[in-house]
Amino acid sequence: GATNSNDELWVGSWRPHRPRGPIAALYGSPGPKYALPGLIGASQHDPTKYKAPMFSFGARREEVITNCSPGPRYQIPQNITRKGKSGTPAFSLLGRPKQLQLSIVPGPGQYSPERSGKITTRSAPAYSLSGRRKDRSNSQTPGPDAYTLPPMLGCKTVVAPSAPNYTLQGRSKTTSFNEDPNKTPGPAAYKVVDPSIYRQKPPQYSIKGRNFVPEGNTQKPGPGAYFPERVTFTRAKAPSFSFGMRHSQYIAPLVVNVNE
Repeated sequence: GATNSNDELWVGSWRPHRPRGPIAALYGSPGPKYALPGLIGASQHDPTKYKAPMFSFGARREEVITNCSPGPRYQIPQNITRKGKSGTPAFSLLGRPKQLQLSIVPGPGQYSPERSGKITTRSAPAYSLSGRRKDRSNSQTPGPDAYTLPPMLGCKTVVAPSAPNYTLQGRSKTTSFNEDPNKTPGPAAYKVVDPSIYRQKPPQYSIKGRNFVPEGNTQKPGPGAYFPERVTFTRAKAPSFSFGMRHSQYIAPLVVNVNE
């Protein structure tokens, strides 16, 4: 480009302005947005396509516990190996204590072996009777007469066997039924048991009620109340016919037999 006399850069005649017509840069576009599901990942995967197995690591905890281990804070000596201590044996000399403790052990002059007597030398047995003490209290012990030997008769023998014994007790007045009849049930307190319960049950029969003959004052139908010709249960019904016609009541009856 050319320069002016004032040495300024020439930028041309173009300046920013509105376009005369619509261009694509003025309108937004969704870009490469497709409606088909993707083939990558586990979520929203295309169900029609094969999906390889996927493995995931555990999620990181929200709160990391920092006090579970003290960390490498222990100092291991240099002579310690996995097989034990290494090196030559080492010995140390302890210093003399400042205060010596005085021994309480008795010396040789405190023993008297001449007084040992029968403890160290053999001697015949000797017995002595000790005198009665003055401060001894009078003991209330029973004498020989206070004891009795167990009996040799009866059922209470201790040192000898005994035959079986039987006793008859007397009748008590308080519990006898003769003294208090209310303590024993009477005959009415027992229920009679049907013999058919504990033995074979015999056949049972029942008697019907008596049928009385009807008296003479009852209303009985007479012979004229029956119509045997109308019975059709025991025989077939014969055909019935009717003759003549109904005449007027004003016509004179036909007289056949005239008494002279």
